[in-house]
Amino acid sequence: MVIFTIGSSQKNARQFFSLLKENGVKRLIDVRLKNKSQLAGFTKVPDFEYFLKEIADIEYLHMPQFSPTESILNEYKAKKITWEEYELAYSALIQQRDPLARLDSMLFDQSCLLCSEPTALQCHRRLAAEYLAS
Repeated sequence: MVIFTIGSSQKNARQFFSLLKENGVKRLIDVRLKNKSQLAGFTKVPDFEYFLKEIADIEYLHMPQFSPTESILNEYKAKKITWEEYELAYSALIQQRDPLARLDSMLFDQSCLLCSEPTALQCHRRLAAEYLAS
């Protein structure tokens, strides 16, 4: 199974969609907590779903079950918890939710997990990809 991740910030639309097409992504799985924010730019739903299909023939799915809770996210942004504590809280949350119990894991093959962070290093999309890979 091949799973990609991508962040939308610090990329323009040309870079973003080119990366998806060049890597043969078939499905984009949005793991952002909020996908309709004005800050989302070209990745704001419902326009984003249209762009993905028209530009790159990529299916769009929003799967908030892979998003952190608002409280975990806010605590990290406010520096009330460290990245290591965030990782532990997110991992516990995913284990509790157990999203793969209700999903076919092949849904994720040739898929790309989307969040807004420019890199996956300190982003929950990396943690979600690691969960899916295990």
